Amino acid sequence: MTREEALQYHMSPRPGKLEIVPTKPLSTQYDLSLAYSPGVAEPCRAIAANPDDAYRYTAKGNLVAVVTNGSAVLGLGNIGAQAAKPVMEGKAVLFKRFAGVDVYDIELDCDDPDELIRTVAALEPTFGGINLEDIKAPECFYVERELKARCDIPVMHDDQHGTAIITGAALLNALSLVGKKIDHIRLVVVGAGAAGIACTEFFVALGVDRKKITMFDKEGLVRLADFTEEQKQDDPRFAFATDRDFSSIEEALHNADVFLGVSAAGVIEPSALEAMARNPLIFALANPDPEVAYEAAREARPDAIIATGRSDYPNQINNVLCFPFLFRGALDVGAREINNAMKIAAAQALARLAREPVPEMVHRAYSASEISFGRDYLIPKPLDPRLLTAIAPAVAKAAMESGAARYAVTDWEHYEADLLSRVGIGQKLVVEIINQARREPRRVVFAEADDYEVLKAAEMVAEQGIAQPILLGRLKTIEELIRANGIRGLENAPTIDPLTEHDLASRYGEILFKKRQRKGVTEGDAVRLMRDRNYFGAAMVEAGDADAVVSGRTKEYPKVIRPALELIGTAEDVRRVAGMYIVNTRRGTYFFADTTVNLDPGVDDLVDIIGLTAKTVRVFNIEPCVAVLSFSNFGSTRSGQAEKCKEAVARARERYPDLIIDGEIQANVALDPYLLEHNYPFSTLVGRTVNTLIFPSLEAGNIAYKLMGELGGAELIGPVLMGMQKPVQVLQLGASVREIVAIVALAVVEAQRR
Repeated sequence: MTREEALQYHMSPRPGKLEIVPTKPLSTQYDLSLAYSPGVAEPCRAIAANPDDAYRYTAKGNLVAVVTNGSAVLGLGNIGAQAAKPVMEGKAVLFKRFAGVDVYDIELDCDDPDELIRTVAALEPTFGGINLEDIKAPECFYVERELKARCDIPVMHDDQHGTAIITGAALLNALSLVGKKIDHIRLVVVGAGAAGIACTEFFVALGVDRKKITMFDKEGLVRLADFTEEQKQDDPRFAFATDRDFSSIEEALHNADVFLGVSAAGVIEPSALEAMARNPLIFALANPDPEVAYEAAREARPDAIIATGRSDYPNQINNVLCFPFLFRGALDVGAREINNAMKIAAAQALARLAREPVPEMVHRAYSASEISFGRDYLIPKPLDPRLLTAIAPAVAKAAMESGAARYAVTDWEHYEADLLSRVGIGQKLVVEIINQARREPRRVVFAEADDYEVLKAAEMVAEQGIAQPILLGRLKTIEELIRANGIRGLENAPTIDPLTEHDLASRYGEILFKKRQRKGVTEGDAVRLMRDRNYFGAAMVEAGDADAVVSGRTKEYPKVIRPALELIGTAEDVRRVAGMYIVNTRRGTYFFADTTVNLDPGVDDLVDIIGLTAKTVRVFNIEPCVAVLSFSNFGSTRSGQAEKCKEAVARARERYPDLIIDGEIQANVALDPYLLEHNYPFSTLVGRTVNTLIFPSLEAGNIAYKLMGELGGAELIGPVLMGMQKPVQVLQLGASVREIVAIVALAVVEAQRR
């Protein structure tokens, strides 16, 4: 990415990464009287009588403060509170994305630790938890300790404890692999800041013998003799001071079992690792460059298990593996603190999850054919969807058992289902498809490459390894766009102007002529049609010169799909193609069909659309639960349209016996479990979550998805063209770069599967 792209991302379409959305209706005077005066007085009285009722009647129980003074922002240093705001907003969206936790980011222009403590403590009534972030050491230790003592809600400095929990999980699993007991190991720690002290303290909580720990800070060995009486009381390093005399880190590493680095790049030479005990554990966590380079450490000690803070090496220690799920579990039982029992439970849950078989979706997300527990996989991957249901319940149970919880969870099965309902799958779908495409990128024709947005998308898919772009358009225009906008990474992409490629136009025209010669197309017509980039691009795919074609950002849908149908055609078992949109809403992700192709489908057409849509939904590793929509509920209104939908459901059940489907049904009934169960208990959709909506006509589907996008605030991905013989995807008119990239990735995955 470039600086301009990063700034544009944070600026448009509206500044920042967060917004506040009401959770209650506010449409009528009655609503307003409940939300504010006079109705709001009732929950106020209840909370005044019982303060814990704030968890029942307000957002407190799902609200975390991410607090910083900007004094130690990762990689940027002391940049101040306001400059740290984008980082805190980023932390907030990770909380929401991974665990459904709402966050207010709070940046305090405050360097005095005592003032910081007073300010944050005064905010306690607002929040269910406080996540301290990017506060420099040693003040961070004092700030956290005082806030934990003053507040009756969880307070955690993530730079300390998040890193500690994940590293602790890696330690537990690594020791089990090499057959060493945790209380027998010798540990050398380099770095005595927030993360270093917290990790070491947590290792002790897990069972490491404090007497077998040697710690170094930037001044050298942490020695007992160097501490004054006052420092012994307040300095957290004193707990790990030693009376042993090591002249260097290299000397301390002799026969050590574990090296933990939380300091700076290159602080030790690879040769120093040679003196460590057999099967050493090397946790070099400085970012972006570790204390010893991964390759050098591997060469020096082939028997080592190595973890770093980097995503491009095995065993990445990444805080996103912990903090969203730790707070989720704490909030769900109204925890008063995050104690050692809860942190140990989180580490043990992480360790257990890494030892379980890895789902196929995780393999695809990380472009790996095989991920299994071992030296290069000590802890789960950040995109593993099981993290939420593995860690949050473990933390909640530990809070209950240790006495930190206000409330108890009694139905754990229901709790896990509720956890999953808090996080949508929309973003995961896009991530999974993109990562699957990166496993085996294919040749994709960009038929509108002289459009800036299309060209920018081509650059992104090339640089991210999603696809190998083939650019169609006016060569001079493409060159000018590349030069004017600093576009990189397309030097090796074939660039073709169909107006000047006479030999290819003749060859591709012959393909079209053979297919359409009995449908009014002459040989001359066919060659002339190749001047149209949509015909040319479709012909490239049909001839085997490309694997997929993407077009439509600047052309109407029929002008793009007609050439594809004439040259490529439908799949062998498909009578007609159909269009689907992926609609990401705050309630979840839904699949809408048909939204772009079939004007007024008959019964058999609807059955085909149902089958194509179900097949496509399964590409995303989601089992479709299908509602065929109408203005009627199971015969409540007699009409030709309602009867058509009813008959389509009956035939679809015969053709696709494993498919969960029902209808004809109104949209609100299909999507409201209470309404459905209490009025139509016989429906096969009762007790299930509908995720796939089949519309009775193109008019209905097209209007529905566009209203969802414009008025409902849904993110739309599509249209997804279904049923073609070879991969063809038609973009939405005016599609954004992000939308184009997602559609290209989908086309690549389709090509892979074929």
